[in-house]
Amino acid sequence: MLFRPASIAILCVVALTALRLDAAPASRGGGGGQNNTVDVELVLAVDISYSMDMDELALQRDGYSRALTSREFLNALRQGIHGKIAVTYFEWAGSTDQRVVVPWRVIEGPESAGSVANEISQAPLRRAARTSISGALLFAQSLFSSSGQRGIRRVIDVSGDGANNSGQLVVVARDEVLSKGITINGLPIMLKRPSYSTMDIEQLDEYYEDCVIGGPAAFVVAVKEREKFVEAIRTKLVLEVAGLRPAEKVMKASSANPRVPCTVGERLWQERWGN
Repeated sequence: MLFRPASIAILCVVALTALRLDAAPASRGGGGGQNNTVDVELVLAVDISYSMDMDELALQRDGYSRALTSREFLNALRQGIHGKIAVTYFEWAGSTDQRVVVPWRVIEGPESAGSVANEISQAPLRRAARTSISGALLFAQSLFSSSGQRGIRRVIDVSGDGANNSGQLVVVARDEVLSKGITINGLPIMLKRPSYSTMDIEQLDEYYEDCVIGGPAAFVVAVKEREKFVEAIRTKLVLEVAGLRPAEKVMKASSANPRVPCTVGERLWQERWGN
């Protein structure tokens, strides 16, 4: 299901209010086993393939850093049952190219949020070949075993500007991740006109909806304007921390009748390179 940042502001307020009313004060205190319990274990999986230019990579980094320290995100954090989340940030490209930039960190307020944001912004920028969303999803799934936390929810937040063209088929990887009870949300980046040279596709948001995301209340926030990038990331993180369930019915992701073929990336790669 596709959401645009401006259209869900009211839903965010409703969700956060409900969380505040439902949260039991005793659950924040934490003795014993409660100390390692967080509202969500969140994996941020960020595309650094060559189709992303250096300006976009910097914009992406800045967007996550600013979103994590925003008033909206910190307010959402405070409204959670435990008032803290566990987060890790990694960058990906081809099927075997995934690199953790920020290992698991617990965010429980402005100081820890600022520390994570600083780690993201200070890491050197890099780019790499191919686009393997499937590789990113499977790598993200493996990271949960080392979080050191027990989240009420487990979420993978995957961003990218192209379709899967390397590694396992994306729907196979997606279904494996979903079978573990993990939710996948998407942030398709659609800032440039599709071109043959970059093998971009025009309906990337629909591709993400039909082929990539899934799980309880899974959603897509598309980025189509540079000036909306930070807002889109902030909106997405607020929804993920709040555990927002949109009023509209969320349809299960399915490769049976996708609007965009889930193998479009592989086809475009084969047509251009022949392998």
